[in-house]
Amino acid sequence: MIIVKKPKLSFWEKMYIGAAFKGMMITLRHLIKNILNPTKIVTYEYPEEKKPIPDNYRAEHRLMQRPDGSVRCTACMLCATACPANCIEIVAAEHPDPRVEKYPATYNINLLRCVYCSLCVEACPCDAIRMDTKKIEQAGYTREHFIVDKDYLISNHPEDKSPFSIALY
Repeated sequence: MIIVKKPKLSFWEKMYIGAAFKGMMITLRHLIKNILNPTKIVTYEYPEEKKPIPDNYRAEHRLMQRPDGSVRCTACMLCATACPANCIEIVAAEHPDPRVEKYPATYNINLLRCVYCSLCVEACPCDAIRMDTKKIEQAGYTREHFIVDKDYLISNHPEDKSPFSIALY
């Protein structure tokens, strides 16, 4: 074990006047630079000007549909098992179509618990859940507002309607 002795500070060092002056000079330098060249300011005037969101940004969840309009999820529970926050609740039911084994009767996600790790997306074998909606604003008056159900997840589409974010299966 190495013992490091604390150096003795002089009176002026204890007052931190020099450090405060250096901090003010850095702030003044940035202020002058921004006044002289306002085109290089990296601040976005939110909400009028929105910051561009990268394509791999993990936003709100959405459920994918088959061409006939039914949910692509087979209620295999792999997403709920992979979720470290335990925020996904699925209740499986028998599907009326004999070609499809199961479907989720209820599919709820608690967004207050979710850590947006996208492990549910990686665990899904049939690409039923995605996090490509690019929605970053979330607001509600009650906790119940943040527990989203199957109907919300089906209708939750990406804000940009580019062909890369909406898969046509």
